[in-house]
Amino acid sequence: MAGVIQRLTLRSIAQKACYNILCSETGIGNTEYNNVNTFYAGYITAQIPGHYLMQRFPLGKFVSLSILLCGSPYLFVSIIFLHCTATSYGALIPLRVLPGFFESVLVPSMEVTMSMFFTPAESIRLQPIFWISCPAAPIPAGFIAYGLLRVSHPTILPWKFFMIIMGGITFFIAMGSWFWYPDNPAKARFLTLEERVQAIRRVHAATRSAIEQKTFKRYQLVEALRDPVSWLFFSAALFLMLSNNLVFQQSLLFVSIGVSRLGSTLVSAAGGSFSIVCSVLGTLGFLWCLPAIEGGIGMVALPWDATLSLLACMLLAGSTFGATYIIALGIANFVSPQIWVARDAPRYYGAWIAQIIISWVAAPACMLAVHWILTRKNTERRAWIAVQEEAGHRPAGLVEQVDEHGDIVKVEVDISLLDLTDLENKCLISQL
Repeated sequence: MAGVIQRLTLRSIAQKACYNILCSETGIGNTEYNNVNTFYAGYITAQIPGHYLMQRFPLGKFVSLSILLCGSPYLFVSIIFLHCTATSYGALIPLRVLPGFFESVLVPSMEVTMSMFFTPAESIRLQPIFWISCPAAPIPAGFIAYGLLRVSHPTILPWKFFMIIMGGITFFIAMGSWFWYPDNPAKARFLTLEERVQAIRRVHAATRSAIEQKTFKRYQLVEALRDPVSWLFFSAALFLMLSNNLVFQQSLLFVSIGVSRLGSTLVSAAGGSFSIVCSVLGTLGFLWCLPAIEGGIGMVALPWDATLSLLACMLLAGSTFGATYIIALGIANFVSPQIWVARDAPRYYGAWIAQIIISWVAAPACMLAVHWILTRKNTERRAWIAVQEEAGHRPAGLVEQVDEHGDIVKVEVDISLLDLTDLENKCLISQL
């Protein structure tokens, strides 16, 4: 639910049914509409302070407060509600930066929570379900917008009422997460004591690592920056998310190929349903970019008057490009609106070709490279572990502790408690 709300607030400015009224009210055109994605300027800026705070505070309360600040009345400041007061392009800019700032660490926080409760093998199967929150957002948003547009002579403009509804929903979700979102398995209220112990043990047995880390170590950051796998993941996310602005451009493309403004709200809901199916099938990994490639080619090659065919290609291309990685996501989404140049309308050949080559070909190539590197590393580590087991060596380490007499002594502990990196912990086997 937190993921769906995050995506609803993100899509609020781009809701198809409200777009034309929003433009007339604030005086923005296509270029300004693209630039309103300053949401991701806040998203990128808040990564470092956000991750620091995520380590310093209880995770459940941190997630709840982030949701609350993002879109609900908190200390009389409501970012989503305040969208209703915007009457100019300049007023919209800060109102898009602030939600990005507060939402920036929600996805990392929820990913951390998932890694605490599920083994890597389970996470692989659950990730597509988790990311259903992204394509699911257009379904309630589309029906809400459709209902608002059916109102004749409304006292409050539809796009403003849409923001009010989003703010209200966000408030109640934030309240629920404050009481129920767990910091870690040991504090999960919905589990019994025995279930909490089992949850910790099973993740520990599968990963041989601790469930939660609270200390930032500079050398670990340096190691991550020197690891080619880190840069391949970053590149894959950066390339893939270059096509993410297609979600927002669809509001304009639907209308340009002949779909009515009212009808586009229902099309967006249908597209969200199709995207959910795509997310479930997303376990096919890099192969799932193939339908996106086909959809992109169709948007370039098909005649402009083939409305139904173009609509199918657009939904196919916009629903299958998968999940992201946070910093690259922010950078790519900050840049991606600029490939939709107004002078290229309505076909946008340059944008479609860029997405086909960079997002749906280069990104899977990066992931194939990651798979090859980690497969080779796993083979080497399994051989090393077998040698250690034959020699009777148990993976362990020494830590300094203060005994009951106040003396510093060295105690042998399991290697998973040493807060080692992937390169340092030779017992770590990457789940592929």
